[in-house]
Amino acid sequence: MAGHITYDKWASARGSLKATGDRFAKLISIVDPHTMATGEWTVAETAAHVGMIATLYTSTVRPGEVPSPFPGLEEAILGANVDTVSTLNELAFGHSAERDPLVLADRLRDDIREILRVTADVDPATPVPWLGDARVPIAGVLAHLVNELLLHGWDVARATRTPWALPARDAGLFFDLFLVGMIRNDYGSLMDTGSPAPRRRIAVGFHSAHTAPAALVLDHGRVSVAEVDAGVDAHVRFDPATLNLLLFGRVSRTRAALTGKLAVWGRRPWLLPAFLRFVRLPTTTRPRSHTESVRV
Repeated sequence: MAGHITYDKWASARGSLKATGDRFAKLISIVDPHTMATGEWTVAETAAHVGMIATLYTSTVRPGEVPSPFPGLEEAILGANVDTVSTLNELAFGHSAERDPLVLADRLRDDIREILRVTADVDPATPVPWLGDARVPIAGVLAHLVNELLLHGWDVARATRTPWALPARDAGLFFDLFLVGMIRNDYGSLMDTGSPAPRRRIAVGFHSAHTAPAALVLDHGRVSVAEVDAGVDAHVRFDPATLNLLLFGRVSRTRAALTGKLAVWGRRPWLLPAFLRFVRLPTTTRPRSHTESVRV
């Protein structure tokens, strides 16, 4: 069932966070920190961004127990939506001036170790506050951090021509545990951008070998999770790494389709673009280019 957090999926999230964190820390330690990793951030700034998320999550997974490591940002975090996350990132940069990749790598390992320690005995389905006053299961918080490591590792590796793997099983955690988990709980005001929603109900079924089948339903401006049934308008079969790159602006829909790692079919597949214009995710920074070759 979509959104159900099994023991195996929870164990996968924890193992992936440790392994991907170690890979990312090693990557930022061996490349030129001054190289532009994205259209706006150097490798060092990208590493700092990922590190700040990890530091924030040492508090997020223990709501009410540990004060925020970024005092003064609580209101901005709770009020954020998909269009204002970039502004929030710039505010967060003002709370941490560290740009030494070796220091950032050590901090990242320490923060991930702490996250894993304090969540070892918790119920992974426990919802905790997130951006836009959303409620994300603790397993989803870990999955989100894995995705940040994977995507920004991809940015750094592409810019520095360094190998970087995007394992489908690790990438699939984002859809299964974070996205579906957040929508099942409450996504707060995260998608309340003022953009007009489609007038009709649109249901899209998502399928991959690494995630549970799930339908996301947009109806009267709200999104919910349902089982995949005959009422689905469009189906998407996806490679999890490719879907994540697409959702966060790293590859185009055309490129994803041409690689054979994203396929769309159904009764009304033409409704998918309208669905995706409304059901969007925060883009932390502008990628360098859509024209460079992509290998996933």
